[in-house]
Amino acid sequence: MKLSVIITTYNAEEWLQKVLLGFSVQTVRDFEIVIADDGSTSKTSDVIKEFKDKFNFPIIHVWQKDEGFEKSKILNKAILQSNSDYLLFTDGDCIPRKDFVEIHLKYKQEGYFLSGGYFKLPMTISESISEDDILNQNCFHVIWLKKMGLKLTFKTTKLTHNFYFAAFMNWITPTKKSWNGHNSSGFKSDILAINGFNHDMKYGGLDRELGERLFNFGLLSKQIRYSAICLHLDHARGYSNSEIWKKNNDIRSFNKKNKIVQIENGINTLNS
Repeated sequence: MKLSVIITTYNAEEWLQKVLLGFSVQTVRDFEIVIADDGSTSKTSDVIKEFKDKFNFPIIHVWQKDEGFEKSKILNKAILQSNSDYLLFTDGDCIPRKDFVEIHLKYKQEGYFLSGGYFKLPMTISESISEDDILNQNCFHVIWLKKMGLKLTFKTTKLTHNFYFAAFMNWITPTKKSWNGHNSSGFKSDILAINGFNHDMKYGGLDRELGERLFNFGLLSKQIRYSAICLHLDHARGYSNSEIWKKNNDIRSFNKKNKIVQIENGINTLNS
């Protein structure tokens, strides 16, 4: 397979169903999906079983017991279960446009990782998007979103379908080319070389921290936020608090200052 898509999820079956529908209509078909499930109930398993019958490619469900926010651990477990040398990471609340996988494959390059973004939707539109809206790609068109009540701002340019405009915007955007968990990809060997995601990191910056160590490892990054398009479905964030953010920021600051590549508490502590 050309690529493994690793999707994180936690008790968000309705959103995951919409995301999997987005992957069911991709222009590229030679990929697998690995669900990194941080302790969801059997309702998530039911959604995955339903899609296994619809897809022509494998879906691997990697589950761990719910012991609080342990995204780093489940991501590392999913990496170990993946069967491709190139990994695309996204979240179970981000619906991919039909060319999402194609764009990541198009721009992949040794010595780089790819940095994408998302277009955030309000809750009303998130809930209103139907199966047909995803299958026929209505939800990726600004005119349709406006009819659904979206206020048009400069940010709607992120939904462009124009290749040349997207390339220009990727070039001029001031947004950092960071590793973003909802839309980034890289070679599996590079991620393994830095010992994967840091288990000491909880919610808040754990994806960025991985990217910062990839930079320390010598990699560069390409900006594709206007090319690889996904819609972020709204949700609450009850697992965020200031104390955890401070601890995470301290870890990131230390690793940047000391140019840390490999962390101790990472993928090598797991049994495949």
